[in-house]
Amino acid sequence: MIRYLLSLLLLATPAVAQQVEDCDWRASAGVIAEPWENNSRSFANGDVRLALLDAGEPAIGGYYILVLSPPRGELGDRQCRIVSYKSYGFGRVTFKDLTADYDPAQGLRFRLPVRVVDEPTGAMLDRTLTFTLNQSSGEIGPALSP
Repeated sequence: MIRYLLSLLLLATPAVAQQVEDCDWRASAGVIAEPWENNSRSFANGDVRLALLDAGEPAIGGYYILVLSPPRGELGDRQCRIVSYKSYGFGRVTFKDLTADYDPAQGLRFRLPVRVVDEPTGAMLDRTLTFTLNQSSGEIGPALSP
């Protein structure tokens, strides 16, 4: 009975579609979407930088969000993270519509329109990506909403 209830609980838990990963090849300067001045913004007196990454592939999700932020390492470098949809990225990111605010309980909060693939149908769906950034811990909490 317990196994049955646990399996039902797992089925009822929504799958996390957006991911936060350590920087890799997708975070190279050659992948920052052009023009840089339109696809990169800084916050928190320059301590936090977001940039739109365009890896080109896969066609259903070649866009990612680069996050450079505190906490800083021993050499003063910022942590480097990539926010993506599943492992392949977003189908579109409207970086010009990026908004940000600050919530003392959560930290910096960012919102921007994105497009993601609905895997069962292959349809592209417009969504809002919201993510919080705690500069003390470095934790980034992403969420998608319709």
